[in-house]
Amino acid sequence: MAVDLRDLLRSRFHWTDPADGSGYLVSDRSGWWRDPMVISGLGDALADLFRASAPTVVVSPEVTGFLVGPLVARALGAGFVEAYRAGARRPIAEPMIWATVPSDHRGDQQQLGVRVGLTHPDDRVLVVDDWAATGAQCRALRSLFPGTYVGTAVIVDECPPEVSAELNIRGLLTGQDLP
Repeated sequence: MAVDLRDLLRSRFHWTDPADGSGYLVSDRSGWWRDPMVISGLGDALADLFRASAPTVVVSPEVTGFLVGPLVARALGAGFVEAYRAGARRPIAEPMIWATVPSDHRGDQQQLGVRVGLTHPDDRVLVVDDWAATGAQCRALRSLFPGTYVGTAVIVDECPPEVSAELNIRGLLTGQDLP
């Protein structure tokens, strides 16, 4: 019996109350990473969203992108490049190119950077992450790859439709699909 990945993603996800009195629920995606069926199918499912665009490199922001991005790169036969957050615990020794991330879903501004020389002018860059809420990280990373960015593949696309269209964000699920 074939298992639908989207059904698995929905069933392995839940909202958590951090009990800080804010009334704000936090997404708990740990069930995704624990389920071998999710891990097994995720790379191909996300790759299929952009397979026709023939990406040559996947770029993903830390932290969760470092898990999801390589799965997609492998499925596409593409390379993988990490996008680091400025102020990380340990600095990157190589030269970096940086983009400012407009306020993210928490209202914080940050910077994302990739090592110089790991992408090339003829690359077709696919950004991959687990979740897009505002499109802020996608927008910043797109700015690093003018003319070579093909889109962003995410597990959950919670962006307003006009943002998803502008940034070519495609997701396996929307925010409305989650319990």
